[in-house]
Amino acid sequence: MINAVGNRLVRETARQSRLADAVEKLQIQISTGTRLQRMSDDPSAAGHIAKIDREQSNITSWNRNIGFASARVSQADTILATTASLAVRAHELVLAASNAATNAHDRGSIANEISAIADEIAALEGSIAPNGEPVFSTAPGRAMRFDAATSFVPVPGRDAVFKIDGDSVAMTIRDAAANVRSGNTAGMATANTGVGAIIAHIADQRAAIGLAGARLDRVSELMSERRVTLGQERSDLADTDLSEAIAQLNAQNLTREAAQAAFARINRQNLFDLLR
Repeated sequence: MINAVGNRLVRETARQSRLADAVEKLQIQISTGTRLQRMSDDPSAAGHIAKIDREQSNITSWNRNIGFASARVSQADTILATTASLAVRAHELVLAASNAATNAHDRGSIANEISAIADEIAALEGSIAPNGEPVFSTAPGRAMRFDAATSFVPVPGRDAVFKIDGDSVAMTIRDAAANVRSGNTAGMATANTGVGAIIAHIADQRAAIGLAGARLDRVSELMSERRVTLGQERSDLADTDLSEAIAQLNAQNLTREAAQAAFARINRQNLFDLLR
């Protein structure tokens, strides 16, 4: 009989300890707002959370690439817009110089302006980004990854933008200036065609960069939506459902208080009470 009583007391003590642990766990979940304190609480959920964390980390890296590429695209577009305006001005000047009424002195002034335009375009060609790298790389444009399945070249290389059939845009405009200065009628006609081709080429390059920028915007939007979805998934798995946890805590407290009351009554009995 005494052994049975002792065993019952041991079992009740263990039960009280489990109830106390359960209450403490719920209190921690409520205070921290986190349902999972360790992986063993829910191994399946913990594994899913680890996968979500990895994907969120990847999204952070991809967003950095998107931000970098978007800034480079914006800078490149500004440069090409200026280049296009300069090329249009050079075209106007060549046409003006081709007019039979234009005298040698005026052609000299026009040639000087065209030469200045060529120098400005050459400077734009070598523009440097804030990170110290060329906006238009001397090598072919570098492809960048923007998500698990998307990689492309946001800004083409320098030769693709500032050369036409192997001829430098700046040099073509310098040749136009030389033909204007010399009054070479055939040369000015060739210059007129060449500068017109530059205008069309720069427009094409600017359109391509614009498409890349729009694509980056779409990828960025998808990344933002995916980040929100992952955040919600992670919250559903890891965060404490406060209403449920509080209800469970109240129930556990009631159970523990009832068990403690019963335990206290048992402990108030003496040996003779237990033996009767």
